[in-house]
Amino acid sequence: MHSRDSRRLVLQRLASLLAVPLFAPACSRSPSPEGDGRSSGPSPSPSSAPSPSPQGSAPAAPAQGAPTAKVKLALNWVPEPEFGGFYAARESGAFAKEGLEVEILGGGAGVPVVQMVAGGQVDFGLSGADEVLTARARGADVLPLFAVFQTSPQAIMTHESRGAKGIADILTSGGTLAIEPGLPYAAYLKKKYGFSKVKVVPYDGGVARFVADKDFSQQCFITAEPIAAKRKGSDPAAFLVASEGFNPYVVVVITRAALWKENPERVRAFIRATREGWRTYMHDPTRANEVMAKLNTSMDAETFVAAAEAQRPLIETPETKEKGLGVMTRERWETLAKQLVDLGVLEKMPPIDDLLAAAL
Repeated sequence: MHSRDSRRLVLQRLASLLAVPLFAPACSRSPSPEGDGRSSGPSPSPSSAPSPSPQGSAPAAPAQGAPTAKVKLALNWVPEPEFGGFYAARESGAFAKEGLEVEILGGGAGVPVVQMVAGGQVDFGLSGADEVLTARARGADVLPLFAVFQTSPQAIMTHESRGAKGIADILTSGGTLAIEPGLPYAAYLKKKYGFSKVKVVPYDGGVARFVADKDFSQQCFITAEPIAAKRKGSDPAAFLVASEGFNPYVVVVITRAALWKENPERVRAFIRATREGWRTYMHDPTRANEVMAKLNTSMDAETFVAAAEAQRPLIETPETKEKGLGVMTRERWETLAKQLVDLGVLEKMPPIDDLLAAAL
């Protein structure tokens, strides 16, 4: 199970935890990528056009004079702020300016995005860097292109009243820790600090036990459970695993190697538009949030705003300000690969230069 899978469990249960639900019951999360039925064309201005229908809306016309290529993007979860830049690229016309009509396919638990990309069912997909490396080790010929999250949102959450200054304090000061020990980041923390001073229990995806027990800590996404816990009146203090040295890129755009070889300009066009879309979303997420809210009615407007703000420093960093949003470095990929080998997740180091053949 990857960290994305653990977050899915979180999101499926948050609805029952909050007085004002963050999400609807799990049945609203389709396990198949039904999509939103729309392609990217230049969007009408918010003041002059209604919001799009979640299903079956007609694609808007491509930019005048631009050749049109229809492509598909597969999300690995339902529409929410971590995907805001892709919707902003569509709504602002950034995709259309590059001659692209982009159909965004919503994801859900168990949707095999990497396999869909590798098999040519979709042109682009979203994954985590550790998943990309493990998939390539199994023979999936996919390439990373653009990393939305420069800092992984995976964190450990404890109570502020405990006075912890970091994850080391949480793991060495007793109490209970809810975590999935098989995840790479959990294995990393266990190797670094050990879990002998805490009582490790299965992670159940909720915040009820956290709210009820001041000695309870748990894994979390910094953009999800802390928001839920605060809205239940608790005092969460969350510490990023990235600060401990394990920091895989998250929400990584991938494509199949064959598409890159056959049509590199289409791939470049998609990434140029994606980067522009994320610039738009970081400047003002309102329009994209409105669109996503109509596609994901189980997430309320307040949570869209809170999550978008919480993720901002994880996406926009000093490095992205210098080199551009989505930047990836060979050093980061090599470090992660070495860590996964050290943890036994990978048998051997992959050829990093081959991995980054299409990095833009």
